[in-house]
Amino acid sequence: MKLIYDYTQDQMIEEFLELGEKKFRATQVFEWLYRQNVQSFEQMNNLSLSLREKLSLTYRIGPLKIEEKQVSQDGTIKYLLQLSDGGFIETVLMVHDYGRSLCVTSQLGCNMGCRFCASGLLKKQRNLTAGEMVNQVLTVMNDTQERISHVVVMGTGEPFDNYDAVMDFVRIINHPKGLAIGARHITISTCGLCDAIERYSHEGIQTNLAISLHAPNDELRNQLMPINKRYPMDVLRQSIVDYIQKTNRRVTFEYILLRGVNDELKHARQLAHYIKGLNAYVNLIPYNAVDEHGYQQSLPQDVEAFKSELLRLKINVTLRKEHGRDIDGACGQLRAMKVGEQSCKS
Repeated sequence: MKLIYDYTQDQMIEEFLELGEKKFRATQVFEWLYRQNVQSFEQMNNLSLSLREKLSLTYRIGPLKIEEKQVSQDGTIKYLLQLSDGGFIETVLMVHDYGRSLCVTSQLGCNMGCRFCASGLLKKQRNLTAGEMVNQVLTVMNDTQERISHVVVMGTGEPFDNYDAVMDFVRIINHPKGLAIGARHITISTCGLCDAIERYSHEGIQTNLAISLHAPNDELRNQLMPINKRYPMDVLRQSIVDYIQKTNRRVTFEYILLRGVNDELKHARQLAHYIKGLNAYVNLIPYNAVDEHGYQQSLPQDVEAFKSELLRLKINVTLRKEHGRDIDGACGQLRAMKVGEQSCKS
């Protein structure tokens, strides 16, 4: 059966016309799903009984199964969700002063192979559909009975390796008849797929772009992020220059600090040189250690020195507040453990 959440409003209209239904019926269903957040077609009481029965026989509806849920002392909630084909994904709810932000997964596993990342412990099995991403948001909203105000596509997977589905996901959650999450409250993070950045610059969507950089030079980035061999840092920088010129949007550079690897003052200076002149800022991220990789979180004094050096060099920089430190905080850890358990049982 098809998943009803897979369709943007325009796609749903086309789908309903093929079913022999009127356009306005698609709009009614779209609003029931996202403005009323109903969990079954039977609840759509302004539709005829025959249409509700037809929809029930054609489409899947309802939240994902919550396989496991970890709640941190700081309010962070990590969910392990089960997809209809039995696959497991993670999504993480973070509570901020400015609202409730959900970190959404875009792929079942990841092939980017970043050396420090728990997501890459399990290779990509498939892309998620737009509806499976939408349903992460709906499932968490249904579980917490609270609205999600911000979405970051920074969970397992490389969003731009699943470009079309991610764009449809953004259109659904941003649509005024959808979840109506403001475009500037939606962030897409990429490890640097330059062809996709170019494509994204023409979308005309006011969403935020974050670049997972994590190193200030090619030698180090080649070691940490294999994608750099395909798109070296000079090529990536030109893509970002072009993106900023076309969109007039500021870019975020994500930089995980790894003890003794990329957190020295010389690295801060190289990073400042790379970013200088761009409409961008750096978001420093404390590392959640992954046993299989052996990297460690930078010492507090080194984090502060790194940040201070960037500020001295006139680079806008923030230090991400740690969330979920007392649970399996690194992206992909919970799923990796679950899949590992299943492997042991089999």
